Amino acid sequence: MNVERPVAPGASDNGADPSEGPARLTRAGKTDSPARLNMDGVSYTKGTTLVLSDISLDLTARRIGVVGRNGSGKSTLVRMFCGLIEPDEGQVSVDGIDCFSDRKAALETVGILFQNPDHQIIFPTVGEEVAFGLRQMGQAKADAAQAAQAALDRFGRGAWFDRSVQTLSQGQRHLVCLISVLAMQPKVIFLDEPYSGLDIPTTRALRLLLDDIDATVVHVTHDPASLKGYDQVIWLEGGQIAAQGDTGKVLDQFLAQMDREGGKDAFADLSG
Repeated sequence: MNVERPVAPGASDNGADPSEGPARLTRAGKTDSPARLNMDGVSYTKGTTLVLSDISLDLTARRIGVVGRNGSGKSTLVRMFCGLIEPDEGQVSVDGIDCFSDRKAALETVGILFQNPDHQIIFPTVGEEVAFGLRQMGQAKADAAQAAQAALDRFGRGAWFDRSVQTLSQGQRHLVCLISVLAMQPKVIFLDEPYSGLDIPTTRALRLLLDDIDATVVHVTHDPASLKGYDQVIWLEGGQIAAQGDTGKVLDQFLAQMDREGGKDAFADLSG
């Protein structure tokens, strides 16, 4: 699918137009079928709070949304799939891989875009940041640098390679994080409130890029409108699955419940 892309914020910094190159990063030579995400009887407690309770999922859709109130367990769910959290009970796998115990395989299987790019970026320059994941996958330093440059070039950001991350806006840092994830060509990309705090043009630019990703996408959001066109949605409530299935039906149920609840969620537990 060819999408006419808006120039993401910062394009004038290097004079490059992303539409001049293939911004779509595909998993060349790898399967086109959606990944299989599985949870079997998963529970997790943080401190004294039960965050997830006996969750079982078997997902094979290409685009999956996750909704729920604050503290419902959404972020914990995606971090568990990525292998960042170990369940207290149950099993978690992505295409048969336990990403918590097999970190090497996890690098090729899952990637995550956090809500705040400053919680994700660890290197002072853009090139170092994009190359880091590739180095973790076993690429030599020179090869990783070359691949990082190529990934930036695909988005018209080749001149950013030696640029300090501190000179970038939040939207530009979001883009760097996305490019870093895509450069590793994971089977599944998890998005945890990727548009939070971004202005409308930046949100639109990132949304078009994310819509065209050749990978399974799992998107956690408080904005049901951002899930338009998704294959299915999971609604978490109190660490359990309240509903799962067709996007329109589940979102209608979720929004109806939120309307009934009114302002009761204002001081919800934020543990999940």
